Amino acid sequence: MTLIYLVQHGEKEPGPGDPGLTAAGREQAGRTARWLHGFGLRAVYGSPQRRGWETAEIIASVCGLGARRDVRLRERMSWDDGQAQEEFTAEWARSVRERDYVPSGGDSSRRAGERLRAFLLDVAAEPGPVAAVTDGGVTVDLLRTLLGEGVLPRGLLHDGVPSCAVTTVHNLDVIEIASVAHLWGPL
Repeated sequence: MTLIYLVQHGEKEPGPGDPGLTAAGREQAGRTARWLHGFGLRAVYGSPQRRGWETAEIIASVCGLGARRDVRLRERMSWDDGQAQEEFTAEWARSVRERDYVPSGGDSSRRAGERLRAFLLDVAAEPGPVAAVTDGGVTVDLLRTLLGEGVLPRGLLHDGVPSCAVTTVHNLDVIEIASVAHLWGPL
């Protein structure tokens, strides 16, 4: 099996829909890319959502690779233009509390975690290491699936995964969760 770096997308523009990265998000993606370049990536995958895809393209470009889209990397649910923020926030909170709750326009936490687990199993057969740019909610869903309930730090479950944090997985074993050390200091 291969080493997989699950990368949270960079900081995104605020608001509903499918926002792209902010200038800070592009800088975060660049720092992450330069750090990952040192590991000899063999492939870069990205979520089809704009913020994930932009992050994946930056990483792939720095590493001399082409990015590959995979819908299994998409977020559990997204805030769409026709939904009030309060409604989205309430549905998101319920989907965190109740892993089998299926929010409007999305997947349950359990289904999203299994979807990302299936991606890892498929990619693990390829030569690696690989980077996969995804979203914080689905990454947390995966970690809850792999590690069980009550294991994750409370802040990660309720506050989310920091921008461009890297979670490292090998043989479905979680090596490191949401590390941001690569974002600080010189590269």
